[in-house]
Parts: sequence; structure tokens; C-alpha cells
Amino acid sequence: MEQYLKDFLEGQLITLKQMTSSDLETFVKIESENSTLLLANDEMPFPNTFEDHASFFQSISGKKEEFIFGIFEKTSQQLIGSCGVYAINWKNSTCFVGISIGEGWQGKGFGTDAMRTLITFIFDYIAINKIKLQVFSFNGSAIRSYEKCGFTKEGVLRHELFRFGKFHDIVLFGLLREEWSELSR
Repeated sequence: MEQYLKDFLEGQLITLKQMTSSDLETFVKIESENSTLLLANDEMPFPNTFEDHASFFQSISGKKEEFIFGIFEKTSQQLIGSCGVYAINWKNSTCFVGISIGEGWQGKGFGTDAMRTLITFIFDYIAINKIKLQVFSFNGSAIRSYEKCGFTKEGVLRHELFRFGKFHDIVLFGLLREEWSELSR
């Protein structure tokens, strides 16, 4: 029990916690970066307005069917990204996860640490058996990070995304509770 209290939402490099209104400006900056626009979702990569981001930010609540966390660098407590659990299917015990890391923090292990921390939260505190995610086939660094976290490639949606003047695949990954239990021993 003491270990759960000590490590709750704490990774090696990051802490996951609720964002506050003082984090809004940094959140908007990260969500407006080119890497977020082009790599984080399959919508048209058109920048949202500050008001769009503020509206989403204000809607974040722990009393909904999705959980959004700020990713804070552990030493400085600076907001460096966000991650979340969404599309929870209680009947089948599945959910999706997503993550966004600021450009200056990418490639340094923060995303992998945040994802591992989020996975631990899901499997320790939510009755979920399978975590799913989607990633664009050209996002090799994200794919490597997800594989480090134990995700298994389950399929490919061929030519599902139009970016950079051509169609690309979306790769589907999954992680089962039993697989995570084996990895985290």
C-alpha cells in the first residue's frame, strides 16, 4: 500500500497531475506546435484558436468518461505535455490513450515515462483489461516508444490519413493487463 501512495502518478522523469488555469497558456502553446498538429490527431491540421483550446481546457474534469493529465517535468514542475484516457468501453473493459509532448521535450524519454505512468494508473485504478492506441505510420519515434511500453501492433488501417501530399497508414496497437503485469514485475 505504501508503494502505491508514494508512486501515485509519479514516473522517473515526470509527474502526471491535473492542469490548472495557470497552465492554459503553456497548454495552448504545446497544442499549437507543428508536431502536435501533424502527429497527434487525424483531423485537418489547422490550428485551433486560443478560445477553442480554452474551451477544451475548461471541460477537463475527473467526473467524466475521459481523464486528461498534464505531464510535468519532475524537477522543475514545468508543463511539458498532456496525456489522457478516452473512449472507455466499460462493457468490454477497453480504452484508448493519447499523448502530446512539447517539441523541446521530445526524444528525451519524457513521453515513454509519461505513457508508462499513465498505463500504471489505468491498470491499477480503472477496471480496464486492454489499452488501445493509434499512431501514424510515419511517426517512428512514437512507435518505438509505444513498443518500449509493451504495446503490440495489432493491425494497420491502410491509407487512412492524408498528410504531406499523400496517403499514409494508421497503425493500431494494444496492451493487455496480463502483458503489463508480466512487464512490470
